[in-house]
Amino acid sequence: MTGDIGSKLSPRLACSSSPNTSFYSLKDRLSKLTTLKPLSSVTNITIEFAPAQIPRKRRLQTGAVALWALMMPITFAVFFILCSVPPLWPFILLYILWIHIDPAPERGGRPTRWVRELSFWKHFAAYYPISLRKETDLPADRPYLFGYHPHGIIGMGAMANFGTDSKAHFVSREFLLTSTRVVGTGFSQQFPGIKPHLLTLSSNFRIPIYRDILLALGICSVSKRSCASILKAGAGQAITIVVGGAAESLRARPGTNDLTLKRRLGFIKVAIQYGADLVPVFSFGENDIYHQMPNEKGTTLYEAQKKFQNVFGFTLPLFHGRGLLNYNFGLMPYRRKIVSVIGRPIHVVKNDKPTKEELEAVQRLYIDELFRIWEEYKDTFARERTQELSIID
Repeated sequence: MTGDIGSKLSPRLACSSSPNTSFYSLKDRLSKLTTLKPLSSVTNITIEFAPAQIPRKRRLQTGAVALWALMMPITFAVFFILCSVPPLWPFILLYILWIHIDPAPERGGRPTRWVRELSFWKHFAAYYPISLRKETDLPADRPYLFGYHPHGIIGMGAMANFGTDSKAHFVSREFLLTSTRVVGTGFSQQFPGIKPHLLTLSSNFRIPIYRDILLALGICSVSKRSCASILKAGAGQAITIVVGGAAESLRARPGTNDLTLKRRLGFIKVAIQYGADLVPVFSFGENDIYHQMPNEKGTTLYEAQKKFQNVFGFTLPLFHGRGLLNYNFGLMPYRRKIVSVIGRPIHVVKNDKPTKEELEAVQRLYIDELFRIWEEYKDTFARERTQELSIID
C-alpha cells in the first residue's frame, strides 16, 4: 500500500516548480486517501465529565462508595505490605492460623456498635440515596428471617440497611413516598431490640483484614450452621438472606425485576425449623444502579458465567456504571434512589421437620406478600420500570 501511494505521488513531485507547491499537493492527496473520524464516532461513547465545582458532601458520598468498592483490594495490599516486614512474620502466621479456626463467622460475628454507626455509612447511603421504609412494627420477642429481593449486581441496599446502622431522621410517610433525599437507614431506630445479621459467602471470611471489618459490622456466613447459630440465640435475633443469589444477579438490569425464587425453599425451611418469622423485603431501585452486558440464556457469555458459578460458588456479571470523574463510564454505581420496603411478617409454627407441602404453603404466602409490596409501591418507586415483577425460576 505504501509503495502504491509513493508511485502515484512521484510524478507530481518531479514537475512541481516549488517546495511549497509540492508540500500542499502531498497534503491534499493524503487527505483524500485517508479520512480520520473522531474517536467518539468510532466508539460511540461520549464521556460526560463531572464539573470541577461539586459540593463537598457529594464528594464525601462518592469517596465513601469508591472506598468500600475498593476495600477488598485495599486490605489485600495492606496485608501484603505487612508481610514484607520480617519482624511481623510470627504475628502474621498466628493471624493466618486464626482465620482458619475463628468461629465468629458462623456464630453471629463480632458486631461493634461504633463501627456500624460510623458517619462513613451515612455518606455511603446518601450517595444513591438509600432509605428504609417499614410497614409495621416488629416485636423483639422472637427471631426473624428477612428475605431480601432483588439481588442486584452487588446488593448495595442490603449492605446499607442491614450491614450498617447509620442514624435515620424520622419524617412523615408522605416524605418517604415523594422525596429523593436520603433519610438514613437506622435499622435499630426503626426496629428497636432486633439485632440484624446480613449473611454473605463464607469465602469472604478468608480475606485478611477485610473479614474483620465484616465481622465488626455483624455480617456473617450464609452457611446453614451460621443461620442455626444466630436464630437459636432466640428473641430479637435476625438474619438477612439475599435469596436470589448469583443466579439472580445475572438478570439484574435497569427497569427489570426478575426474581429467582420458585425453587428456593431452603431459607423457608430454616425459618420454620427455628421458629423465625419470615419478613419479605423488596428493594426498589436495586437493579438500576448498574448496566450489564447482554447475557441471555443460550449465549456464550451466559454459559461461561454459569460454569464459573458452578466451580467457584459465585459468578461475575459483566457490568458498568459511572466513574469517579465522569457520569457514564466506569465501575462506580450510578446515583439511583434505592428504597427498601420491609413488608409484613409471615408467622410460622416451629417444626424441626417440615414437609414439602408446608414449605410450599409458606412460600405462597411469602410470594403473595412480595407482590403486594410491588403493587402498592411500584407507581411511586418504580416509575421508569420496563416490565412488571416476575418470578422466573
